[in-house]
Amino acid sequence: MAGGLGEGGAARLRSGRDGAPGPRVGAVAGFAPWPPEGSGKARGKALRERTPREAHALHAPAAGRPSVATAVEEANAGRLPHLVPIRIGRMAASPFAFLRGSAGLMAHDLATTPTTGVVAQLCGDAHAANFGLYGDARGRLAVDINDFDETVPGPWEWDLKRLAASLVLAGRQAGADEDTCRRAAFDSVGSYRRTMRRLAKLSALDAWNAIPDDQLVTLTEAHELNEVLAAVSAKALRNTSAKFAAKSTDRTEDGGWRFVAAPPVLSEVSDTRAARVAESLAAYRETVPAELQPLLARYSVQDVAFRIVGTGSVGTRSYVVLLVDQREQPLVLQVKEARASVLLPHLRRAGFPVAAAAGADGHEGRRVVLGQKRMQVVSDVLMGWTTVDGLPYQVRQFRNRKGSVDPAALLPAQLDDYGRLTGALLARAHAHTADAATVAGYCGKDERLDEAVAAFAVAYADQSEADHAALLAAVRAGRLPAETGV
Repeated sequence: MAGGLGEGGAARLRSGRDGAPGPRVGAVAGFAPWPPEGSGKARGKALRERTPREAHALHAPAAGRPSVATAVEEANAGRLPHLVPIRIGRMAASPFAFLRGSAGLMAHDLATTPTTGVVAQLCGDAHAANFGLYGDARGRLAVDINDFDETVPGPWEWDLKRLAASLVLAGRQAGADEDTCRRAAFDSVGSYRRTMRRLAKLSALDAWNAIPDDQLVTLTEAHELNEVLAAVSAKALRNTSAKFAAKSTDRTEDGGWRFVAAPPVLSEVSDTRAARVAESLAAYRETVPAELQPLLARYSVQDVAFRIVGTGSVGTRSYVVLLVDQREQPLVLQVKEARASVLLPHLRRAGFPVAAAAGADGHEGRRVVLGQKRMQVVSDVLMGWTTVDGLPYQVRQFRNRKGSVDPAALLPAQLDDYGRLTGALLARAHAHTADAATVAGYCGKDERLDEAVAAFAVAYADQSEADHAALLAAVRAGRLPAETGV
């Protein structure tokens, strides 16, 4: 039999009830049934009847939408109060920065928009600045989505629309004209659609590992980004634990090493706090693959400090832990609080199941780590999770050769190339958990989806600009505290 189903190219068969050959074994839990239950492409096409592709152009503020000030205050609940002004100050910098810090508000708006009902593992915060470079286990650079704090299963359209809207805002901030901004959103959707079609034609294993990073620029025709990516790559290769430790640590009297405070970004913690964070690494170690636990055992824990990160993450508890091996070579881990995904209440409103979003044990750090591994082609091998004082945390390498393109600093000619690159990366990530044939069947060969989502992106960028203006008004009125320049 063609395809090599066993020795001699033939599958072992048994007779069915009607005498026709049948499979030797029955259905196995956790595996796909045989024969396949219809065509994924046909299922995708059928979804157009319920949700026309043109319907994705629709955007209107959802009923019951909170005011911007209320939404920001709700998002700040549970954060460290003294850092909230820094978070608001960073969001106030531009409409694009506001979008970056308001994934929950956008999820509120998306909950009433049309979807196909096809579920994928979502990044949950797939704006254009959350793509970039990072080091794999051998120190080579990979390019992919690189932030998963909000990851959760949900409608693939939410990630795609957030990406498209963010490209419009980034382009406006960069000074690009409206046609260029809209084109970037349009091209990102077209690249997503074409990549899904490409993946749908491959075997399951080939699709999982498809589109090597060194072919992305060629496949997406993003040649205007060559110089930008080369510069980011060169910088990323130098962005290591060793470099951070050299700038941020000093030797102690007993011969060990300790972080040097650089407030407000890097600050000391109490001895009690340092001990509790350090002790939590024992539980973290058990979440790392067993074959890598001997590697961690070669490091000694030296010190713990608090470090502010990101825009949306500011105010959450985030620590850096300094470890050194016997040759005093450093490894820095980030122990970052993992809060429940801001998408969860809005997924419920939209009718999507969320009961198992955090996994069987309900640990939010585990949710983040497993979501990241499901979406990336290659992930940080030392990712894991732990608990400190009853709060869940994710753990990962800090400064793991990370680098990113600032989409708001791109030239107009580069913006649509970046849209195509990120659209392809998002499709590759979604195809790990959603059936590529079904999504590709829905998206189709023509540009109707591209046009619709681009129209949504422009309308939502206008919404974000109005929201940003409302944020500034709330700051001026004294309702929201903001500290800028940090």
